[in-house]
Amino acid sequence: MNSSEIRLKFLEYFASQGHTVVPSSPLVPGNDPTLLFTNSGMVQFKDCFLGHDMRPYIRAASSQRCVRAGGKHNDLENVGYTARHHTFFEMLGNFSFGDYFKHSAIKYAWELLTQVYKLPAEKLWVTVYEEDDEAYGIWANEIGVPTARIVRIGDKPGMRYVSDNFWQMADTGPCGPCSEIFYDHGPEVWGGPPGSAEADGDRYIEIWNLVFMQYNRDENGVMHSLPKPSVDTGMGLERIAAVLQQVHSNYDIDLFQNLICAAARETNTSDLTNNSLKVIADHIRACSFLIVDGVIPGNEGRGYVLRRIIRRAIRHGYKLGCRAAFFHGMVKDLAKEMGGAYPELVDVQANVTEILRVEEERFFETIEHGMKILEAELGNITSDRRDEAATGGAKVRESILYHAPVLSGQVAFTLHDTYGFPLDLTQDVCREHGVIVDDAGFEHAMTRQREQARAAGKFKLTTGLEYEGVKTQFHGYEQLIAHGKIVALYKNNVAVQELSASESGIVVLDNTPFYAESGGQVGDIGVLKTAFSSSVFQDKGTRDESRSAFFVVEDTQKIQADVFGHHGQVKSGTLKLGDMVDAIVDQAARARIMRNHSVTHLMHRALRDVLGSHVQQKGSLVDQTKTRFDFCHHAPMTEMQICAVENRVNQAIQANTEVCAKVLPYDAAIKLGAMALFGEKYGDEVRVLSMGEYSTELCGGTHVQRTGDIGLFKIVMEAGVAAGIRRIEAISGENAVKWAQQLDATIKETAAALKVQPNELTQRIDQLQNSMKMLEKELVSLKSKMASSQGEELFNQAIEIGNAKVLAAILQGADNRMLRETMDKLKDKLKSAAIVLASVADGKVMLIAGVTPDLTGRVKAGELVNMVAQQVGGKGGGRADMAQAGGTQPESLPAALASVSDWVKGKL
Repeated sequence: MNSSEIRLKFLEYFASQGHTVVPSSPLVPGNDPTLLFTNSGMVQFKDCFLGHDMRPYIRAASSQRCVRAGGKHNDLENVGYTARHHTFFEMLGNFSFGDYFKHSAIKYAWELLTQVYKLPAEKLWVTVYEEDDEAYGIWANEIGVPTARIVRIGDKPGMRYVSDNFWQMADTGPCGPCSEIFYDHGPEVWGGPPGSAEADGDRYIEIWNLVFMQYNRDENGVMHSLPKPSVDTGMGLERIAAVLQQVHSNYDIDLFQNLICAAARETNTSDLTNNSLKVIADHIRACSFLIVDGVIPGNEGRGYVLRRIIRRAIRHGYKLGCRAAFFHGMVKDLAKEMGGAYPELVDVQANVTEILRVEEERFFETIEHGMKILEAELGNITSDRRDEAATGGAKVRESILYHAPVLSGQVAFTLHDTYGFPLDLTQDVCREHGVIVDDAGFEHAMTRQREQARAAGKFKLTTGLEYEGVKTQFHGYEQLIAHGKIVALYKNNVAVQELSASESGIVVLDNTPFYAESGGQVGDIGVLKTAFSSSVFQDKGTRDESRSAFFVVEDTQKIQADVFGHHGQVKSGTLKLGDMVDAIVDQAARARIMRNHSVTHLMHRALRDVLGSHVQQKGSLVDQTKTRFDFCHHAPMTEMQICAVENRVNQAIQANTEVCAKVLPYDAAIKLGAMALFGEKYGDEVRVLSMGEYSTELCGGTHVQRTGDIGLFKIVMEAGVAAGIRRIEAISGENAVKWAQQLDATIKETAAALKVQPNELTQRIDQLQNSMKMLEKELVSLKSKMASSQGEELFNQAIEIGNAKVLAAILQGADNRMLRETMDKLKDKLKSAAIVLASVADGKVMLIAGVTPDLTGRVKAGELVNMVAQQVGGKGGGRADMAQAGGTQPESLPAALASVSDWVKGKL
């Protein structure tokens, strides 16, 4: 039974038992931003177990893609060294949300294993939680498992409910006992049954875990029975396949053997038992499916984990002799193996292949240098240990035997920082040499670099202001004018009581319509005005013109999370602490910013539609003139893709959809489909910005009321800014109109200059380019004829020195090509000669020296041309028969050429 059949039979069996077969969720969890990757089958059902989500079914089964290569659950370092650790695996699971419980869960598991998969019942052992008499009784009395093969597993000493057979979602919340099913591989494999002293052996292998969510644990550790107990099970496809295919290692199952053969093909390796092939076969699954689910190699978060896995695979290919990209060539084999179960892999196969190829080629540029440094360090370490062992006494040798040599943390950091070697890759290589890495030293070097980077990046001082007053109330979503009281003033970042005319400073208000820079949107500009004698704003106040003040707000920044600082200058009057002001936002500037911010959301959605769901925002800047948007993507956008994005955005604008903002609990916003950025910190309540079906994102910025308010949208720049990161700059509204008008004016001016209509420009330019090519060919031909003609004249100017000819001359108007052609012809004619030719253009000297083969033993062209070049303010060199140089002093050229004959005579 192959892996695909095992997966299918599992799902078909549970479908026949009333379960809804649910597709695998993405590897990037959609309902749990605290989790790096989906690492078990229950992740997509977490809210169902917590009671936060009601599905149309109460029984489910799935084959879930999982990754354990980062964060709390990380098996990366074990891959390649054990028979059953993987970065990527499939978890077969069946689930009950308050429907059936222990009896049915145990019955289904036993029936599937013994009747569908036809495993010998005598080969199966089970474990239960020590206090779970109910599960024990079901196994013993209803299923009929001999009590000798039912093992009770209790709590770890002194730790209540901490057991291999008691499952907890967290310190509080749903939890309960579990029952595990083991397969006995037979006495020929070392190891003891679960719970015994030899349980770590490989004879008895866990294949299925049945979790019975029975309790809710409160903050005091008290267990309360759940009104609707649930079931969560998990069985690794790779493990059960090894059992059913009667092999001991997961890497011997059909799926892995086919991928190992593909790895051997791509690395030209004949030994299929090489462990490096296992690593590569494992890693192609994790890398490909992470990319399918939108993860792009990067320097942080999920992207960095992906990069680590890719580079680990490349290192093992390098170990097998690969010196060029190979890994991406296996994507087609993976699609063949798993595309039937996961068609999304087939759909984006070309994109996955290209992303891996680009990442591989980038790392191959540096891996060789990094490996040489690492291998040299390892060689020094191990040779030093051998020297110590040879010269030391018995105690020294014993110490060396039991204490592994250590690689410097600074060396590990250099490999990471300069050559892109993740720490675990360096540790992997060192492990193979019996060397450990000084992790503390590595972290110290990393910390020092971060501190230096932070120090270098400090460019805003407002966060250092001392402030303990009230929070700023922001009214800028609803209005652009508000009345506010001055609650703090700063001059040169020091609190003051007043600001006078011409003084710059920062004003803090209790109420403001000014948006403070956040989320990529720049702060508002405008004015603060006051003309009242009272510090309390009245409907009918007495104006005191001598106290009127006018403050121009040039920027608005947060000095604390909820405190806005208005940066600017007093143009007239005096601002005092406690004054009331009219805070007036520049309406035109705000409108331009809003258009650019709203269109950024539409553009983000369009980029994902056109390029793929891997596109994720990596930074943005929204101001009056443009929107600048950085995003994950592996290659430059084509003109066709840019046009497709522009068309989608402009269609959304023309639809004139209402733009709605709602404040919702975070969980509710995510369920609504709002896009959240991993790594961003969100509060319990978030602002959800929706534009119909086009876009739903978490955003605190200011936006237009309807998409039609944006006007026109145009992308004006697309470029790369970092590995795997692209940048778009785009304009909207009046800026886009002005851009189009300027472009139209330029086209018309160009057409007028070329005496054609604008729609004939392309044809006219093609004609001019063809004419230029013909003229260039004619020019080359004329120069060649000129060179030949001058060569004839120069032939007679050569002087004889012994049996050789010497010639030094200037060719008027010659370029480098003409000098070379003339040199070749003169050498052919003069037979035995040393020649220097020169030309002057734009105040610079060009020199070429040539020596015939019979004289190169005594006269070197490189030395000759350098001698002349030094006299004209330059230097040069080259081969013995031909060399070139330049200079910056054409006035010295005649004398320099005159010295050639004496120099050559001295050599001959």
